Amino acid sequence: MSQPRVRRIVILSMLAAMALPWPARAAADAATDADPAALLASPLRTDDDRKADAGRHPIELLRFAQVQPGMSVLDVSAGGGYTAQLMALAAGPEGKVWAQVEQRRPMLDKRLTAHPQPQLAVLVRPFEDLFPADAPRVDLVTLVLSYHDIAYSTVDRAKLNAAMFAALKPGGHLVLVDHAAKAGTGTADAKRLHRIDEQLVRQEVEAAGFVFEADSDFLRNPGDPREQAFFDMKQPADRFALRFVRPRP
Repeated sequence: MSQPRVRRIVILSMLAAMALPWPARAAADAATDADPAALLASPLRTDDDRKADAGRHPIELLRFAQVQPGMSVLDVSAGGGYTAQLMALAAGPEGKVWAQVEQRRPMLDKRLTAHPQPQLAVLVRPFEDLFPADAPRVDLVTLVLSYHDIAYSTVDRAKLNAAMFAALKPGGHLVLVDHAAKAGTGTADAKRLHRIDEQLVRQEVEAAGFVFEADSDFLRNPGDPREQAFFDMKQPADRFALRFVRPRP
């Protein structure tokens, strides 16, 4: 094949990808990015991370969140940093990830002391005001396995959801994952079983101005009766994964 023809095919392929709607274009772009499996093999990740991977399905999470190199991400309630570090690896050296916590977390500090990443920073702020007003808005907010904990605390969830909305660029996404409670139970099982009603979460998040975009079954377990805390179970707990978008003006 001649060199001009090769260039023409490449250009046409690029134009075709640009013509795709955003979700499809993100998926097409992802095919040219680093292999997610290679990210999981990073020496920055801990042995505990690798043990947790079987139950947390990190590759599917990255795909569902549509994380791309160069993106900015706010990981809310970052805990020990499992999700935040995963997002930082996917966003790459040109990206930026903030791991938000309400107070310093020894496990998170230990992780970053052992393996510093310039693109990953700890952000100590309250849930109701979790991102600086003068900071650039982010492409993605993640809240993984913690909304139920927040639900039985004194946190004002309406203010939390408004703060996540405000942290995002128009067109940016919120990805929320949690343990599923029985339908209609609201927050009744949040403290006792560490579960929360999926429909309640959707209602509260949408009340802040978010638009529901997609869900995914990569963490679903239809055989879970939703009657035990996840740490008391011999099988994986049923979990929901929801993606919302901050609408453009």
